Amino acid sequence: MTGNPSLIRIWLSATRPRTLPVSFAPVIAGAALVHSTGRGIRVIPLVLCFGFAVLAQIAANFANDYFDYVKGADTGARVGPRRAVSAGLVSPATMLKATWLTCLAAFAVGLGLLPYGGVPLLAVGIASLVSAVLYTGGPYPLGYHGWGDVFVFIFFGPVAVCATVYVQTARVGVAAIAISAAIGLLAANILVANNYRDLDTDRAAGKHTTVVRFGRGFAQGQFAAAHVVALLVPLVLTRFGMPLKPLALLPFALLAAWAWSLCRRLRPSAPPAQLIGVLAQSGLYVAAYAAALSACLIIS
Repeated sequence: MTGNPSLIRIWLSATRPRTLPVSFAPVIAGAALVHSTGRGIRVIPLVLCFGFAVLAQIAANFANDYFDYVKGADTGARVGPRRAVSAGLVSPATMLKATWLTCLAAFAVGLGLLPYGGVPLLAVGIASLVSAVLYTGGPYPLGYHGWGDVFVFIFFGPVAVCATVYVQTARVGVAAIAISAAIGLLAANILVANNYRDLDTDRAAGKHTTVVRFGRGFAQGQFAAAHVVALLVPLVLTRFGMPLKPLALLPFALLAAWAWSLCRRLRPSAPPAQLIGVLAQSGLYVAAYAAALSACLIIS
């Protein structure tokens, strides 16, 4: 944003649109898996899953904007998109209020899923929202102690995919678990790219991400390994009785080339603009992977 952005542009930017594909990708993949089994898709719970996922992600982004400012992680030395609170576009109190209101909206949407998934979904929903806030807030912020990657994997992978499948079929099988692992690992890659870029400012602020703890070499290995595992999942599905057509697997060759390009660009000598691009494309990659996998399942 340049000049004096409008209020709408400020809040749209604060939602971090480039990260939002990670919220609906697992829902798309889960729905495609259900459809591939011959079952009809129930529209209402699918829409509710979309709504909850997106609102929970926005709440996490708002909380991150607020708490990173309060804890000193967002400073003038930080490289990357401008944050609303640290840039003075939104007051800390207003951002905190927006965080709680978005959590409340997500909770209200999640309540609509109870008739389809029962009380266990209530616990899952509450845990998701609490983790969204505790990622950078609370007495033990998860992201500041190296647990961010784990929780992103869990909640954007197994939780999101399996919950989507469960509200449609009342069961979760091996295929759902395999797909959820792939989506979760790719979602965590967005965090890896972000923390890779912010290594110096995170270290100065006492934010002990996995990149700060283990270094950029470890982060590069984690980033590449996630892509390899995700690209192998279609083959795993064939092993468990899902005959995928060879032609339907073609998009994964393109995804492999894209993954190779992203891995090559994530390096210590990369200029800031390149690292920002890796972050943005990692978000798009999750959506493209979910779309390719969904098409593969439906065609086959």
